[in-house]
Amino acid sequence: MDPIQAEIYSTVLTAAPYVIAAYALMWLVLLIYIIFGSRSLKKTEQQLAALEEAVAQREDRP
Repeated sequence: MDPIQAEIYSTVLTAAPYVIAAYALMWLVLLIYIIFGSRSLKKTEQQLAALEEAVAQREDRP
């Protein structure tokens, strides 16, 4: 093998655990962000439904 290629491969392979950890951390943060976002959206939808119901009840009053 060419000495330059051997040096490149040895540099890349020693950094591989850090790259894998960075990608894993990125995916974990993205997953947590999506979970919290969906929970917040669900809560907002419930509040909107309650508000729509209150407005509908108020409009039905004579």
